[in-house]
Amino acid sequence: MTALLSSQAMLTGPFSSALCGHAAPRVLKRGQEKSVITTCLSQYSGPPPAWPGRAVIKEHSDKVKLPKKFSLLGSTGSIGTQSLEIIQEHPEQFELVALGAGSNIELLADQIRQFQPSLVSLNDGSKVQQLKELIKDVKKQPDIMTGQQGAIAVAEHPDADAVITGIVGCAGLQPTCRAIEAGKDICLANKETLIAGAPYVLPLAQKHGVHILPADSEHSAIFQCIQGLPENGLRRIILTASGGAFRDWPVEKMKTIKVADALKHPNWSMGRKITVDSATLMNKGLEVIEAHYLFGVDYDNIDIVIHPQSIIHSMVETQDSSVLAQLGWPSMRIPILVTMSWPERLPCSDQFCPRLDFVKMGDLTFKAPDDAKYPAMQLAYSAGRSGGTMTGVLSAANEQAVEMFLDEKIGYMDIVKTVEKCCDAHVQELLLKPSLDEIVHFDQWARDWVSGNVKTAKSREAVAA
Repeated sequence: MTALLSSQAMLTGPFSSALCGHAAPRVLKRGQEKSVITTCLSQYSGPPPAWPGRAVIKEHSDKVKLPKKFSLLGSTGSIGTQSLEIIQEHPEQFELVALGAGSNIELLADQIRQFQPSLVSLNDGSKVQQLKELIKDVKKQPDIMTGQQGAIAVAEHPDADAVITGIVGCAGLQPTCRAIEAGKDICLANKETLIAGAPYVLPLAQKHGVHILPADSEHSAIFQCIQGLPENGLRRIILTASGGAFRDWPVEKMKTIKVADALKHPNWSMGRKITVDSATLMNKGLEVIEAHYLFGVDYDNIDIVIHPQSIIHSMVETQDSSVLAQLGWPSMRIPILVTMSWPERLPCSDQFCPRLDFVKMGDLTFKAPDDAKYPAMQLAYSAGRSGGTMTGVLSAANEQAVEMFLDEKIGYMDIVKTVEKCCDAHVQELLLKPSLDEIVHFDQWARDWVSGNVKTAKSREAVAA
């Protein structure tokens, strides 16, 4: 496992010197290793992490009465539907009290009919009457709210013990904050909550004594591996990456990439945007930032390794050089279940969560990611080191650039170049301790900047022609 991409190898990223003011990579002399290793967590200087290097269950913490009650934001998306499958699999353990969706009213109506929540939020208010018509036969009619206020009401539902946040983008940020203020634990499946909102969200969670439980497969793996570690026991985080659709492509061929090529993920069945992020490895760069905030580990001690089989979902290295890994078939059910059931471990049928068969699994292989093929990683490390609003700008600019690639308005190789230019443009306005409104403002600013920059570039090309 020596073929790892060290974060120090990325410190010469495209705008890192302007943003981060980092020193040159350190070369340790014999006898210095111990002092550096024992202070690796103390180098962290960000907001209070959700789980500072270990996960500890308080001896006198009150157990939640069963069934544990959930609100669900993003019920018709991939995270939402799998969360509902888990509730269906464990009816004695879990109950749904409120759910929020975007515009898929047909699926939402089926969910209302099956789970009978008391409150429903629909982002697209124009479809309320259609939804009511679809559920008119449901005996227990839910209250229906719309828009952001509806999502907030779902998040704050007085009966909910925890909230599953499956909304994509900054739209999930305010409802998540309101849930935290209401004392709800957060089953976190929304990246922007920490990538954009960590400077505001983490102090808020600490203030209200709320657990932020990661549902992403890599961060769930890390969370599971640090259970019971002693204080200062964690040395390093190792994030695994499948390598995406182009892991076996030569760099010189990547100029020919089309949308259809980028959507062919070798291991996972995911949405279009995250599949493209997996191809560029921006998803892994964003996960580095999220791991930094979740576990309080400095960027020097977060590494990435390509693991094509996607069996090891991530690893941690302890101070004594032991490496702990979480393994399983590629599936989101287990990480979602862990967030919902923690600190308990619930039994699952082989049909619902197939057991890992080491004979069928075969070989596990690893290799270093290629900087030339995956420049998004350097960009993410540089943005992470700058902190504050830069990470949210990175994420929002990427989301807009990927959308424009999927709409065939820019090429694949333009995605990271466009995001980098947006980050450059934000340097002078960088805020290290933003308010929630400022986080949301710069999220929209980044999207507008990317859209406007692409349109301007297209206009210049047309004039030149």
